[in-house]
Amino acid sequence: MRAIIVADGGAPTRAALDAAWPGWDVPCDLVVGADGGAATAVALGLRPGLVVGDADSLPAADLERLRDAGVPVELSSVDKDETDTELAIAAAILRGATVVAILGALGGRRVDHALANVALLAHPAWSGIDVSIVDPSARIRLLAAPAPGGGPARIALEGRVGDTVSLVPLGQDAEGVTTAGLRYPLADGTLAFGPARGVSNVRTAVHASVSVRRGRLLVVESPAHLASPPLPSPGGVS
Repeated sequence: MRAIIVADGGAPTRAALDAAWPGWDVPCDLVVGADGGAATAVALGLRPGLVVGDADSLPAADLERLRDAGVPVELSSVDKDETDTELAIAAAILRGATVVAILGALGGRRVDHALANVALLAHPAWSGIDVSIVDPSARIRLLAAPAPGGGPARIALEGRVGDTVSLVPLGQDAEGVTTAGLRYPLADGTLAFGPARGVSNVRTAVHASVSVRRGRLLVVESPAHLASPPLPSPGGVS
């Protein structure tokens, strides 16, 4: 079951999403609006199946229209520990979602919310759930190892040749990193937490991949038109 969460951190347009990630909305079994993200969902042509949040960024008139249309609304207190986006993801998973794509998670005026949304990919309660952030500028996923069973964790990076792929360790060094189909390869290498060595790799094949034996990697894919591919250098980057 695939759910789309629409957050209130900047409203992407359908044209921009279609150009960056064709088929981003297929399949879609459930749309959850995180507070004001419900209005963004409607603007994108998505019908919310649920609205979650404290209603501080969703005008009362919009909220009533959604209710009149039969959309369930789960209101929470403004004084809470979770963000509206976190509550929306949890609600989708509670309803059976095993794949979750989050829109509107990187834009807007609140860089703290953007950072928190990226960190949500590592939420311990969602281990085993495929959660990603999708934006016209980037698609972000988390690769964490060891995988269930103790072996390396692997992710497929299927997409356009020339797109940028950045690998950013999260919280600790990422060990045993192996890539395929990228300009700067790694074979059982280490990406240290802190240095930016894994930034700005380039996909050289439609079917690429990355695996990690220990640690966590943020895998950030960006359309090629957003940045010119880096020139080869003696040291290269991963």
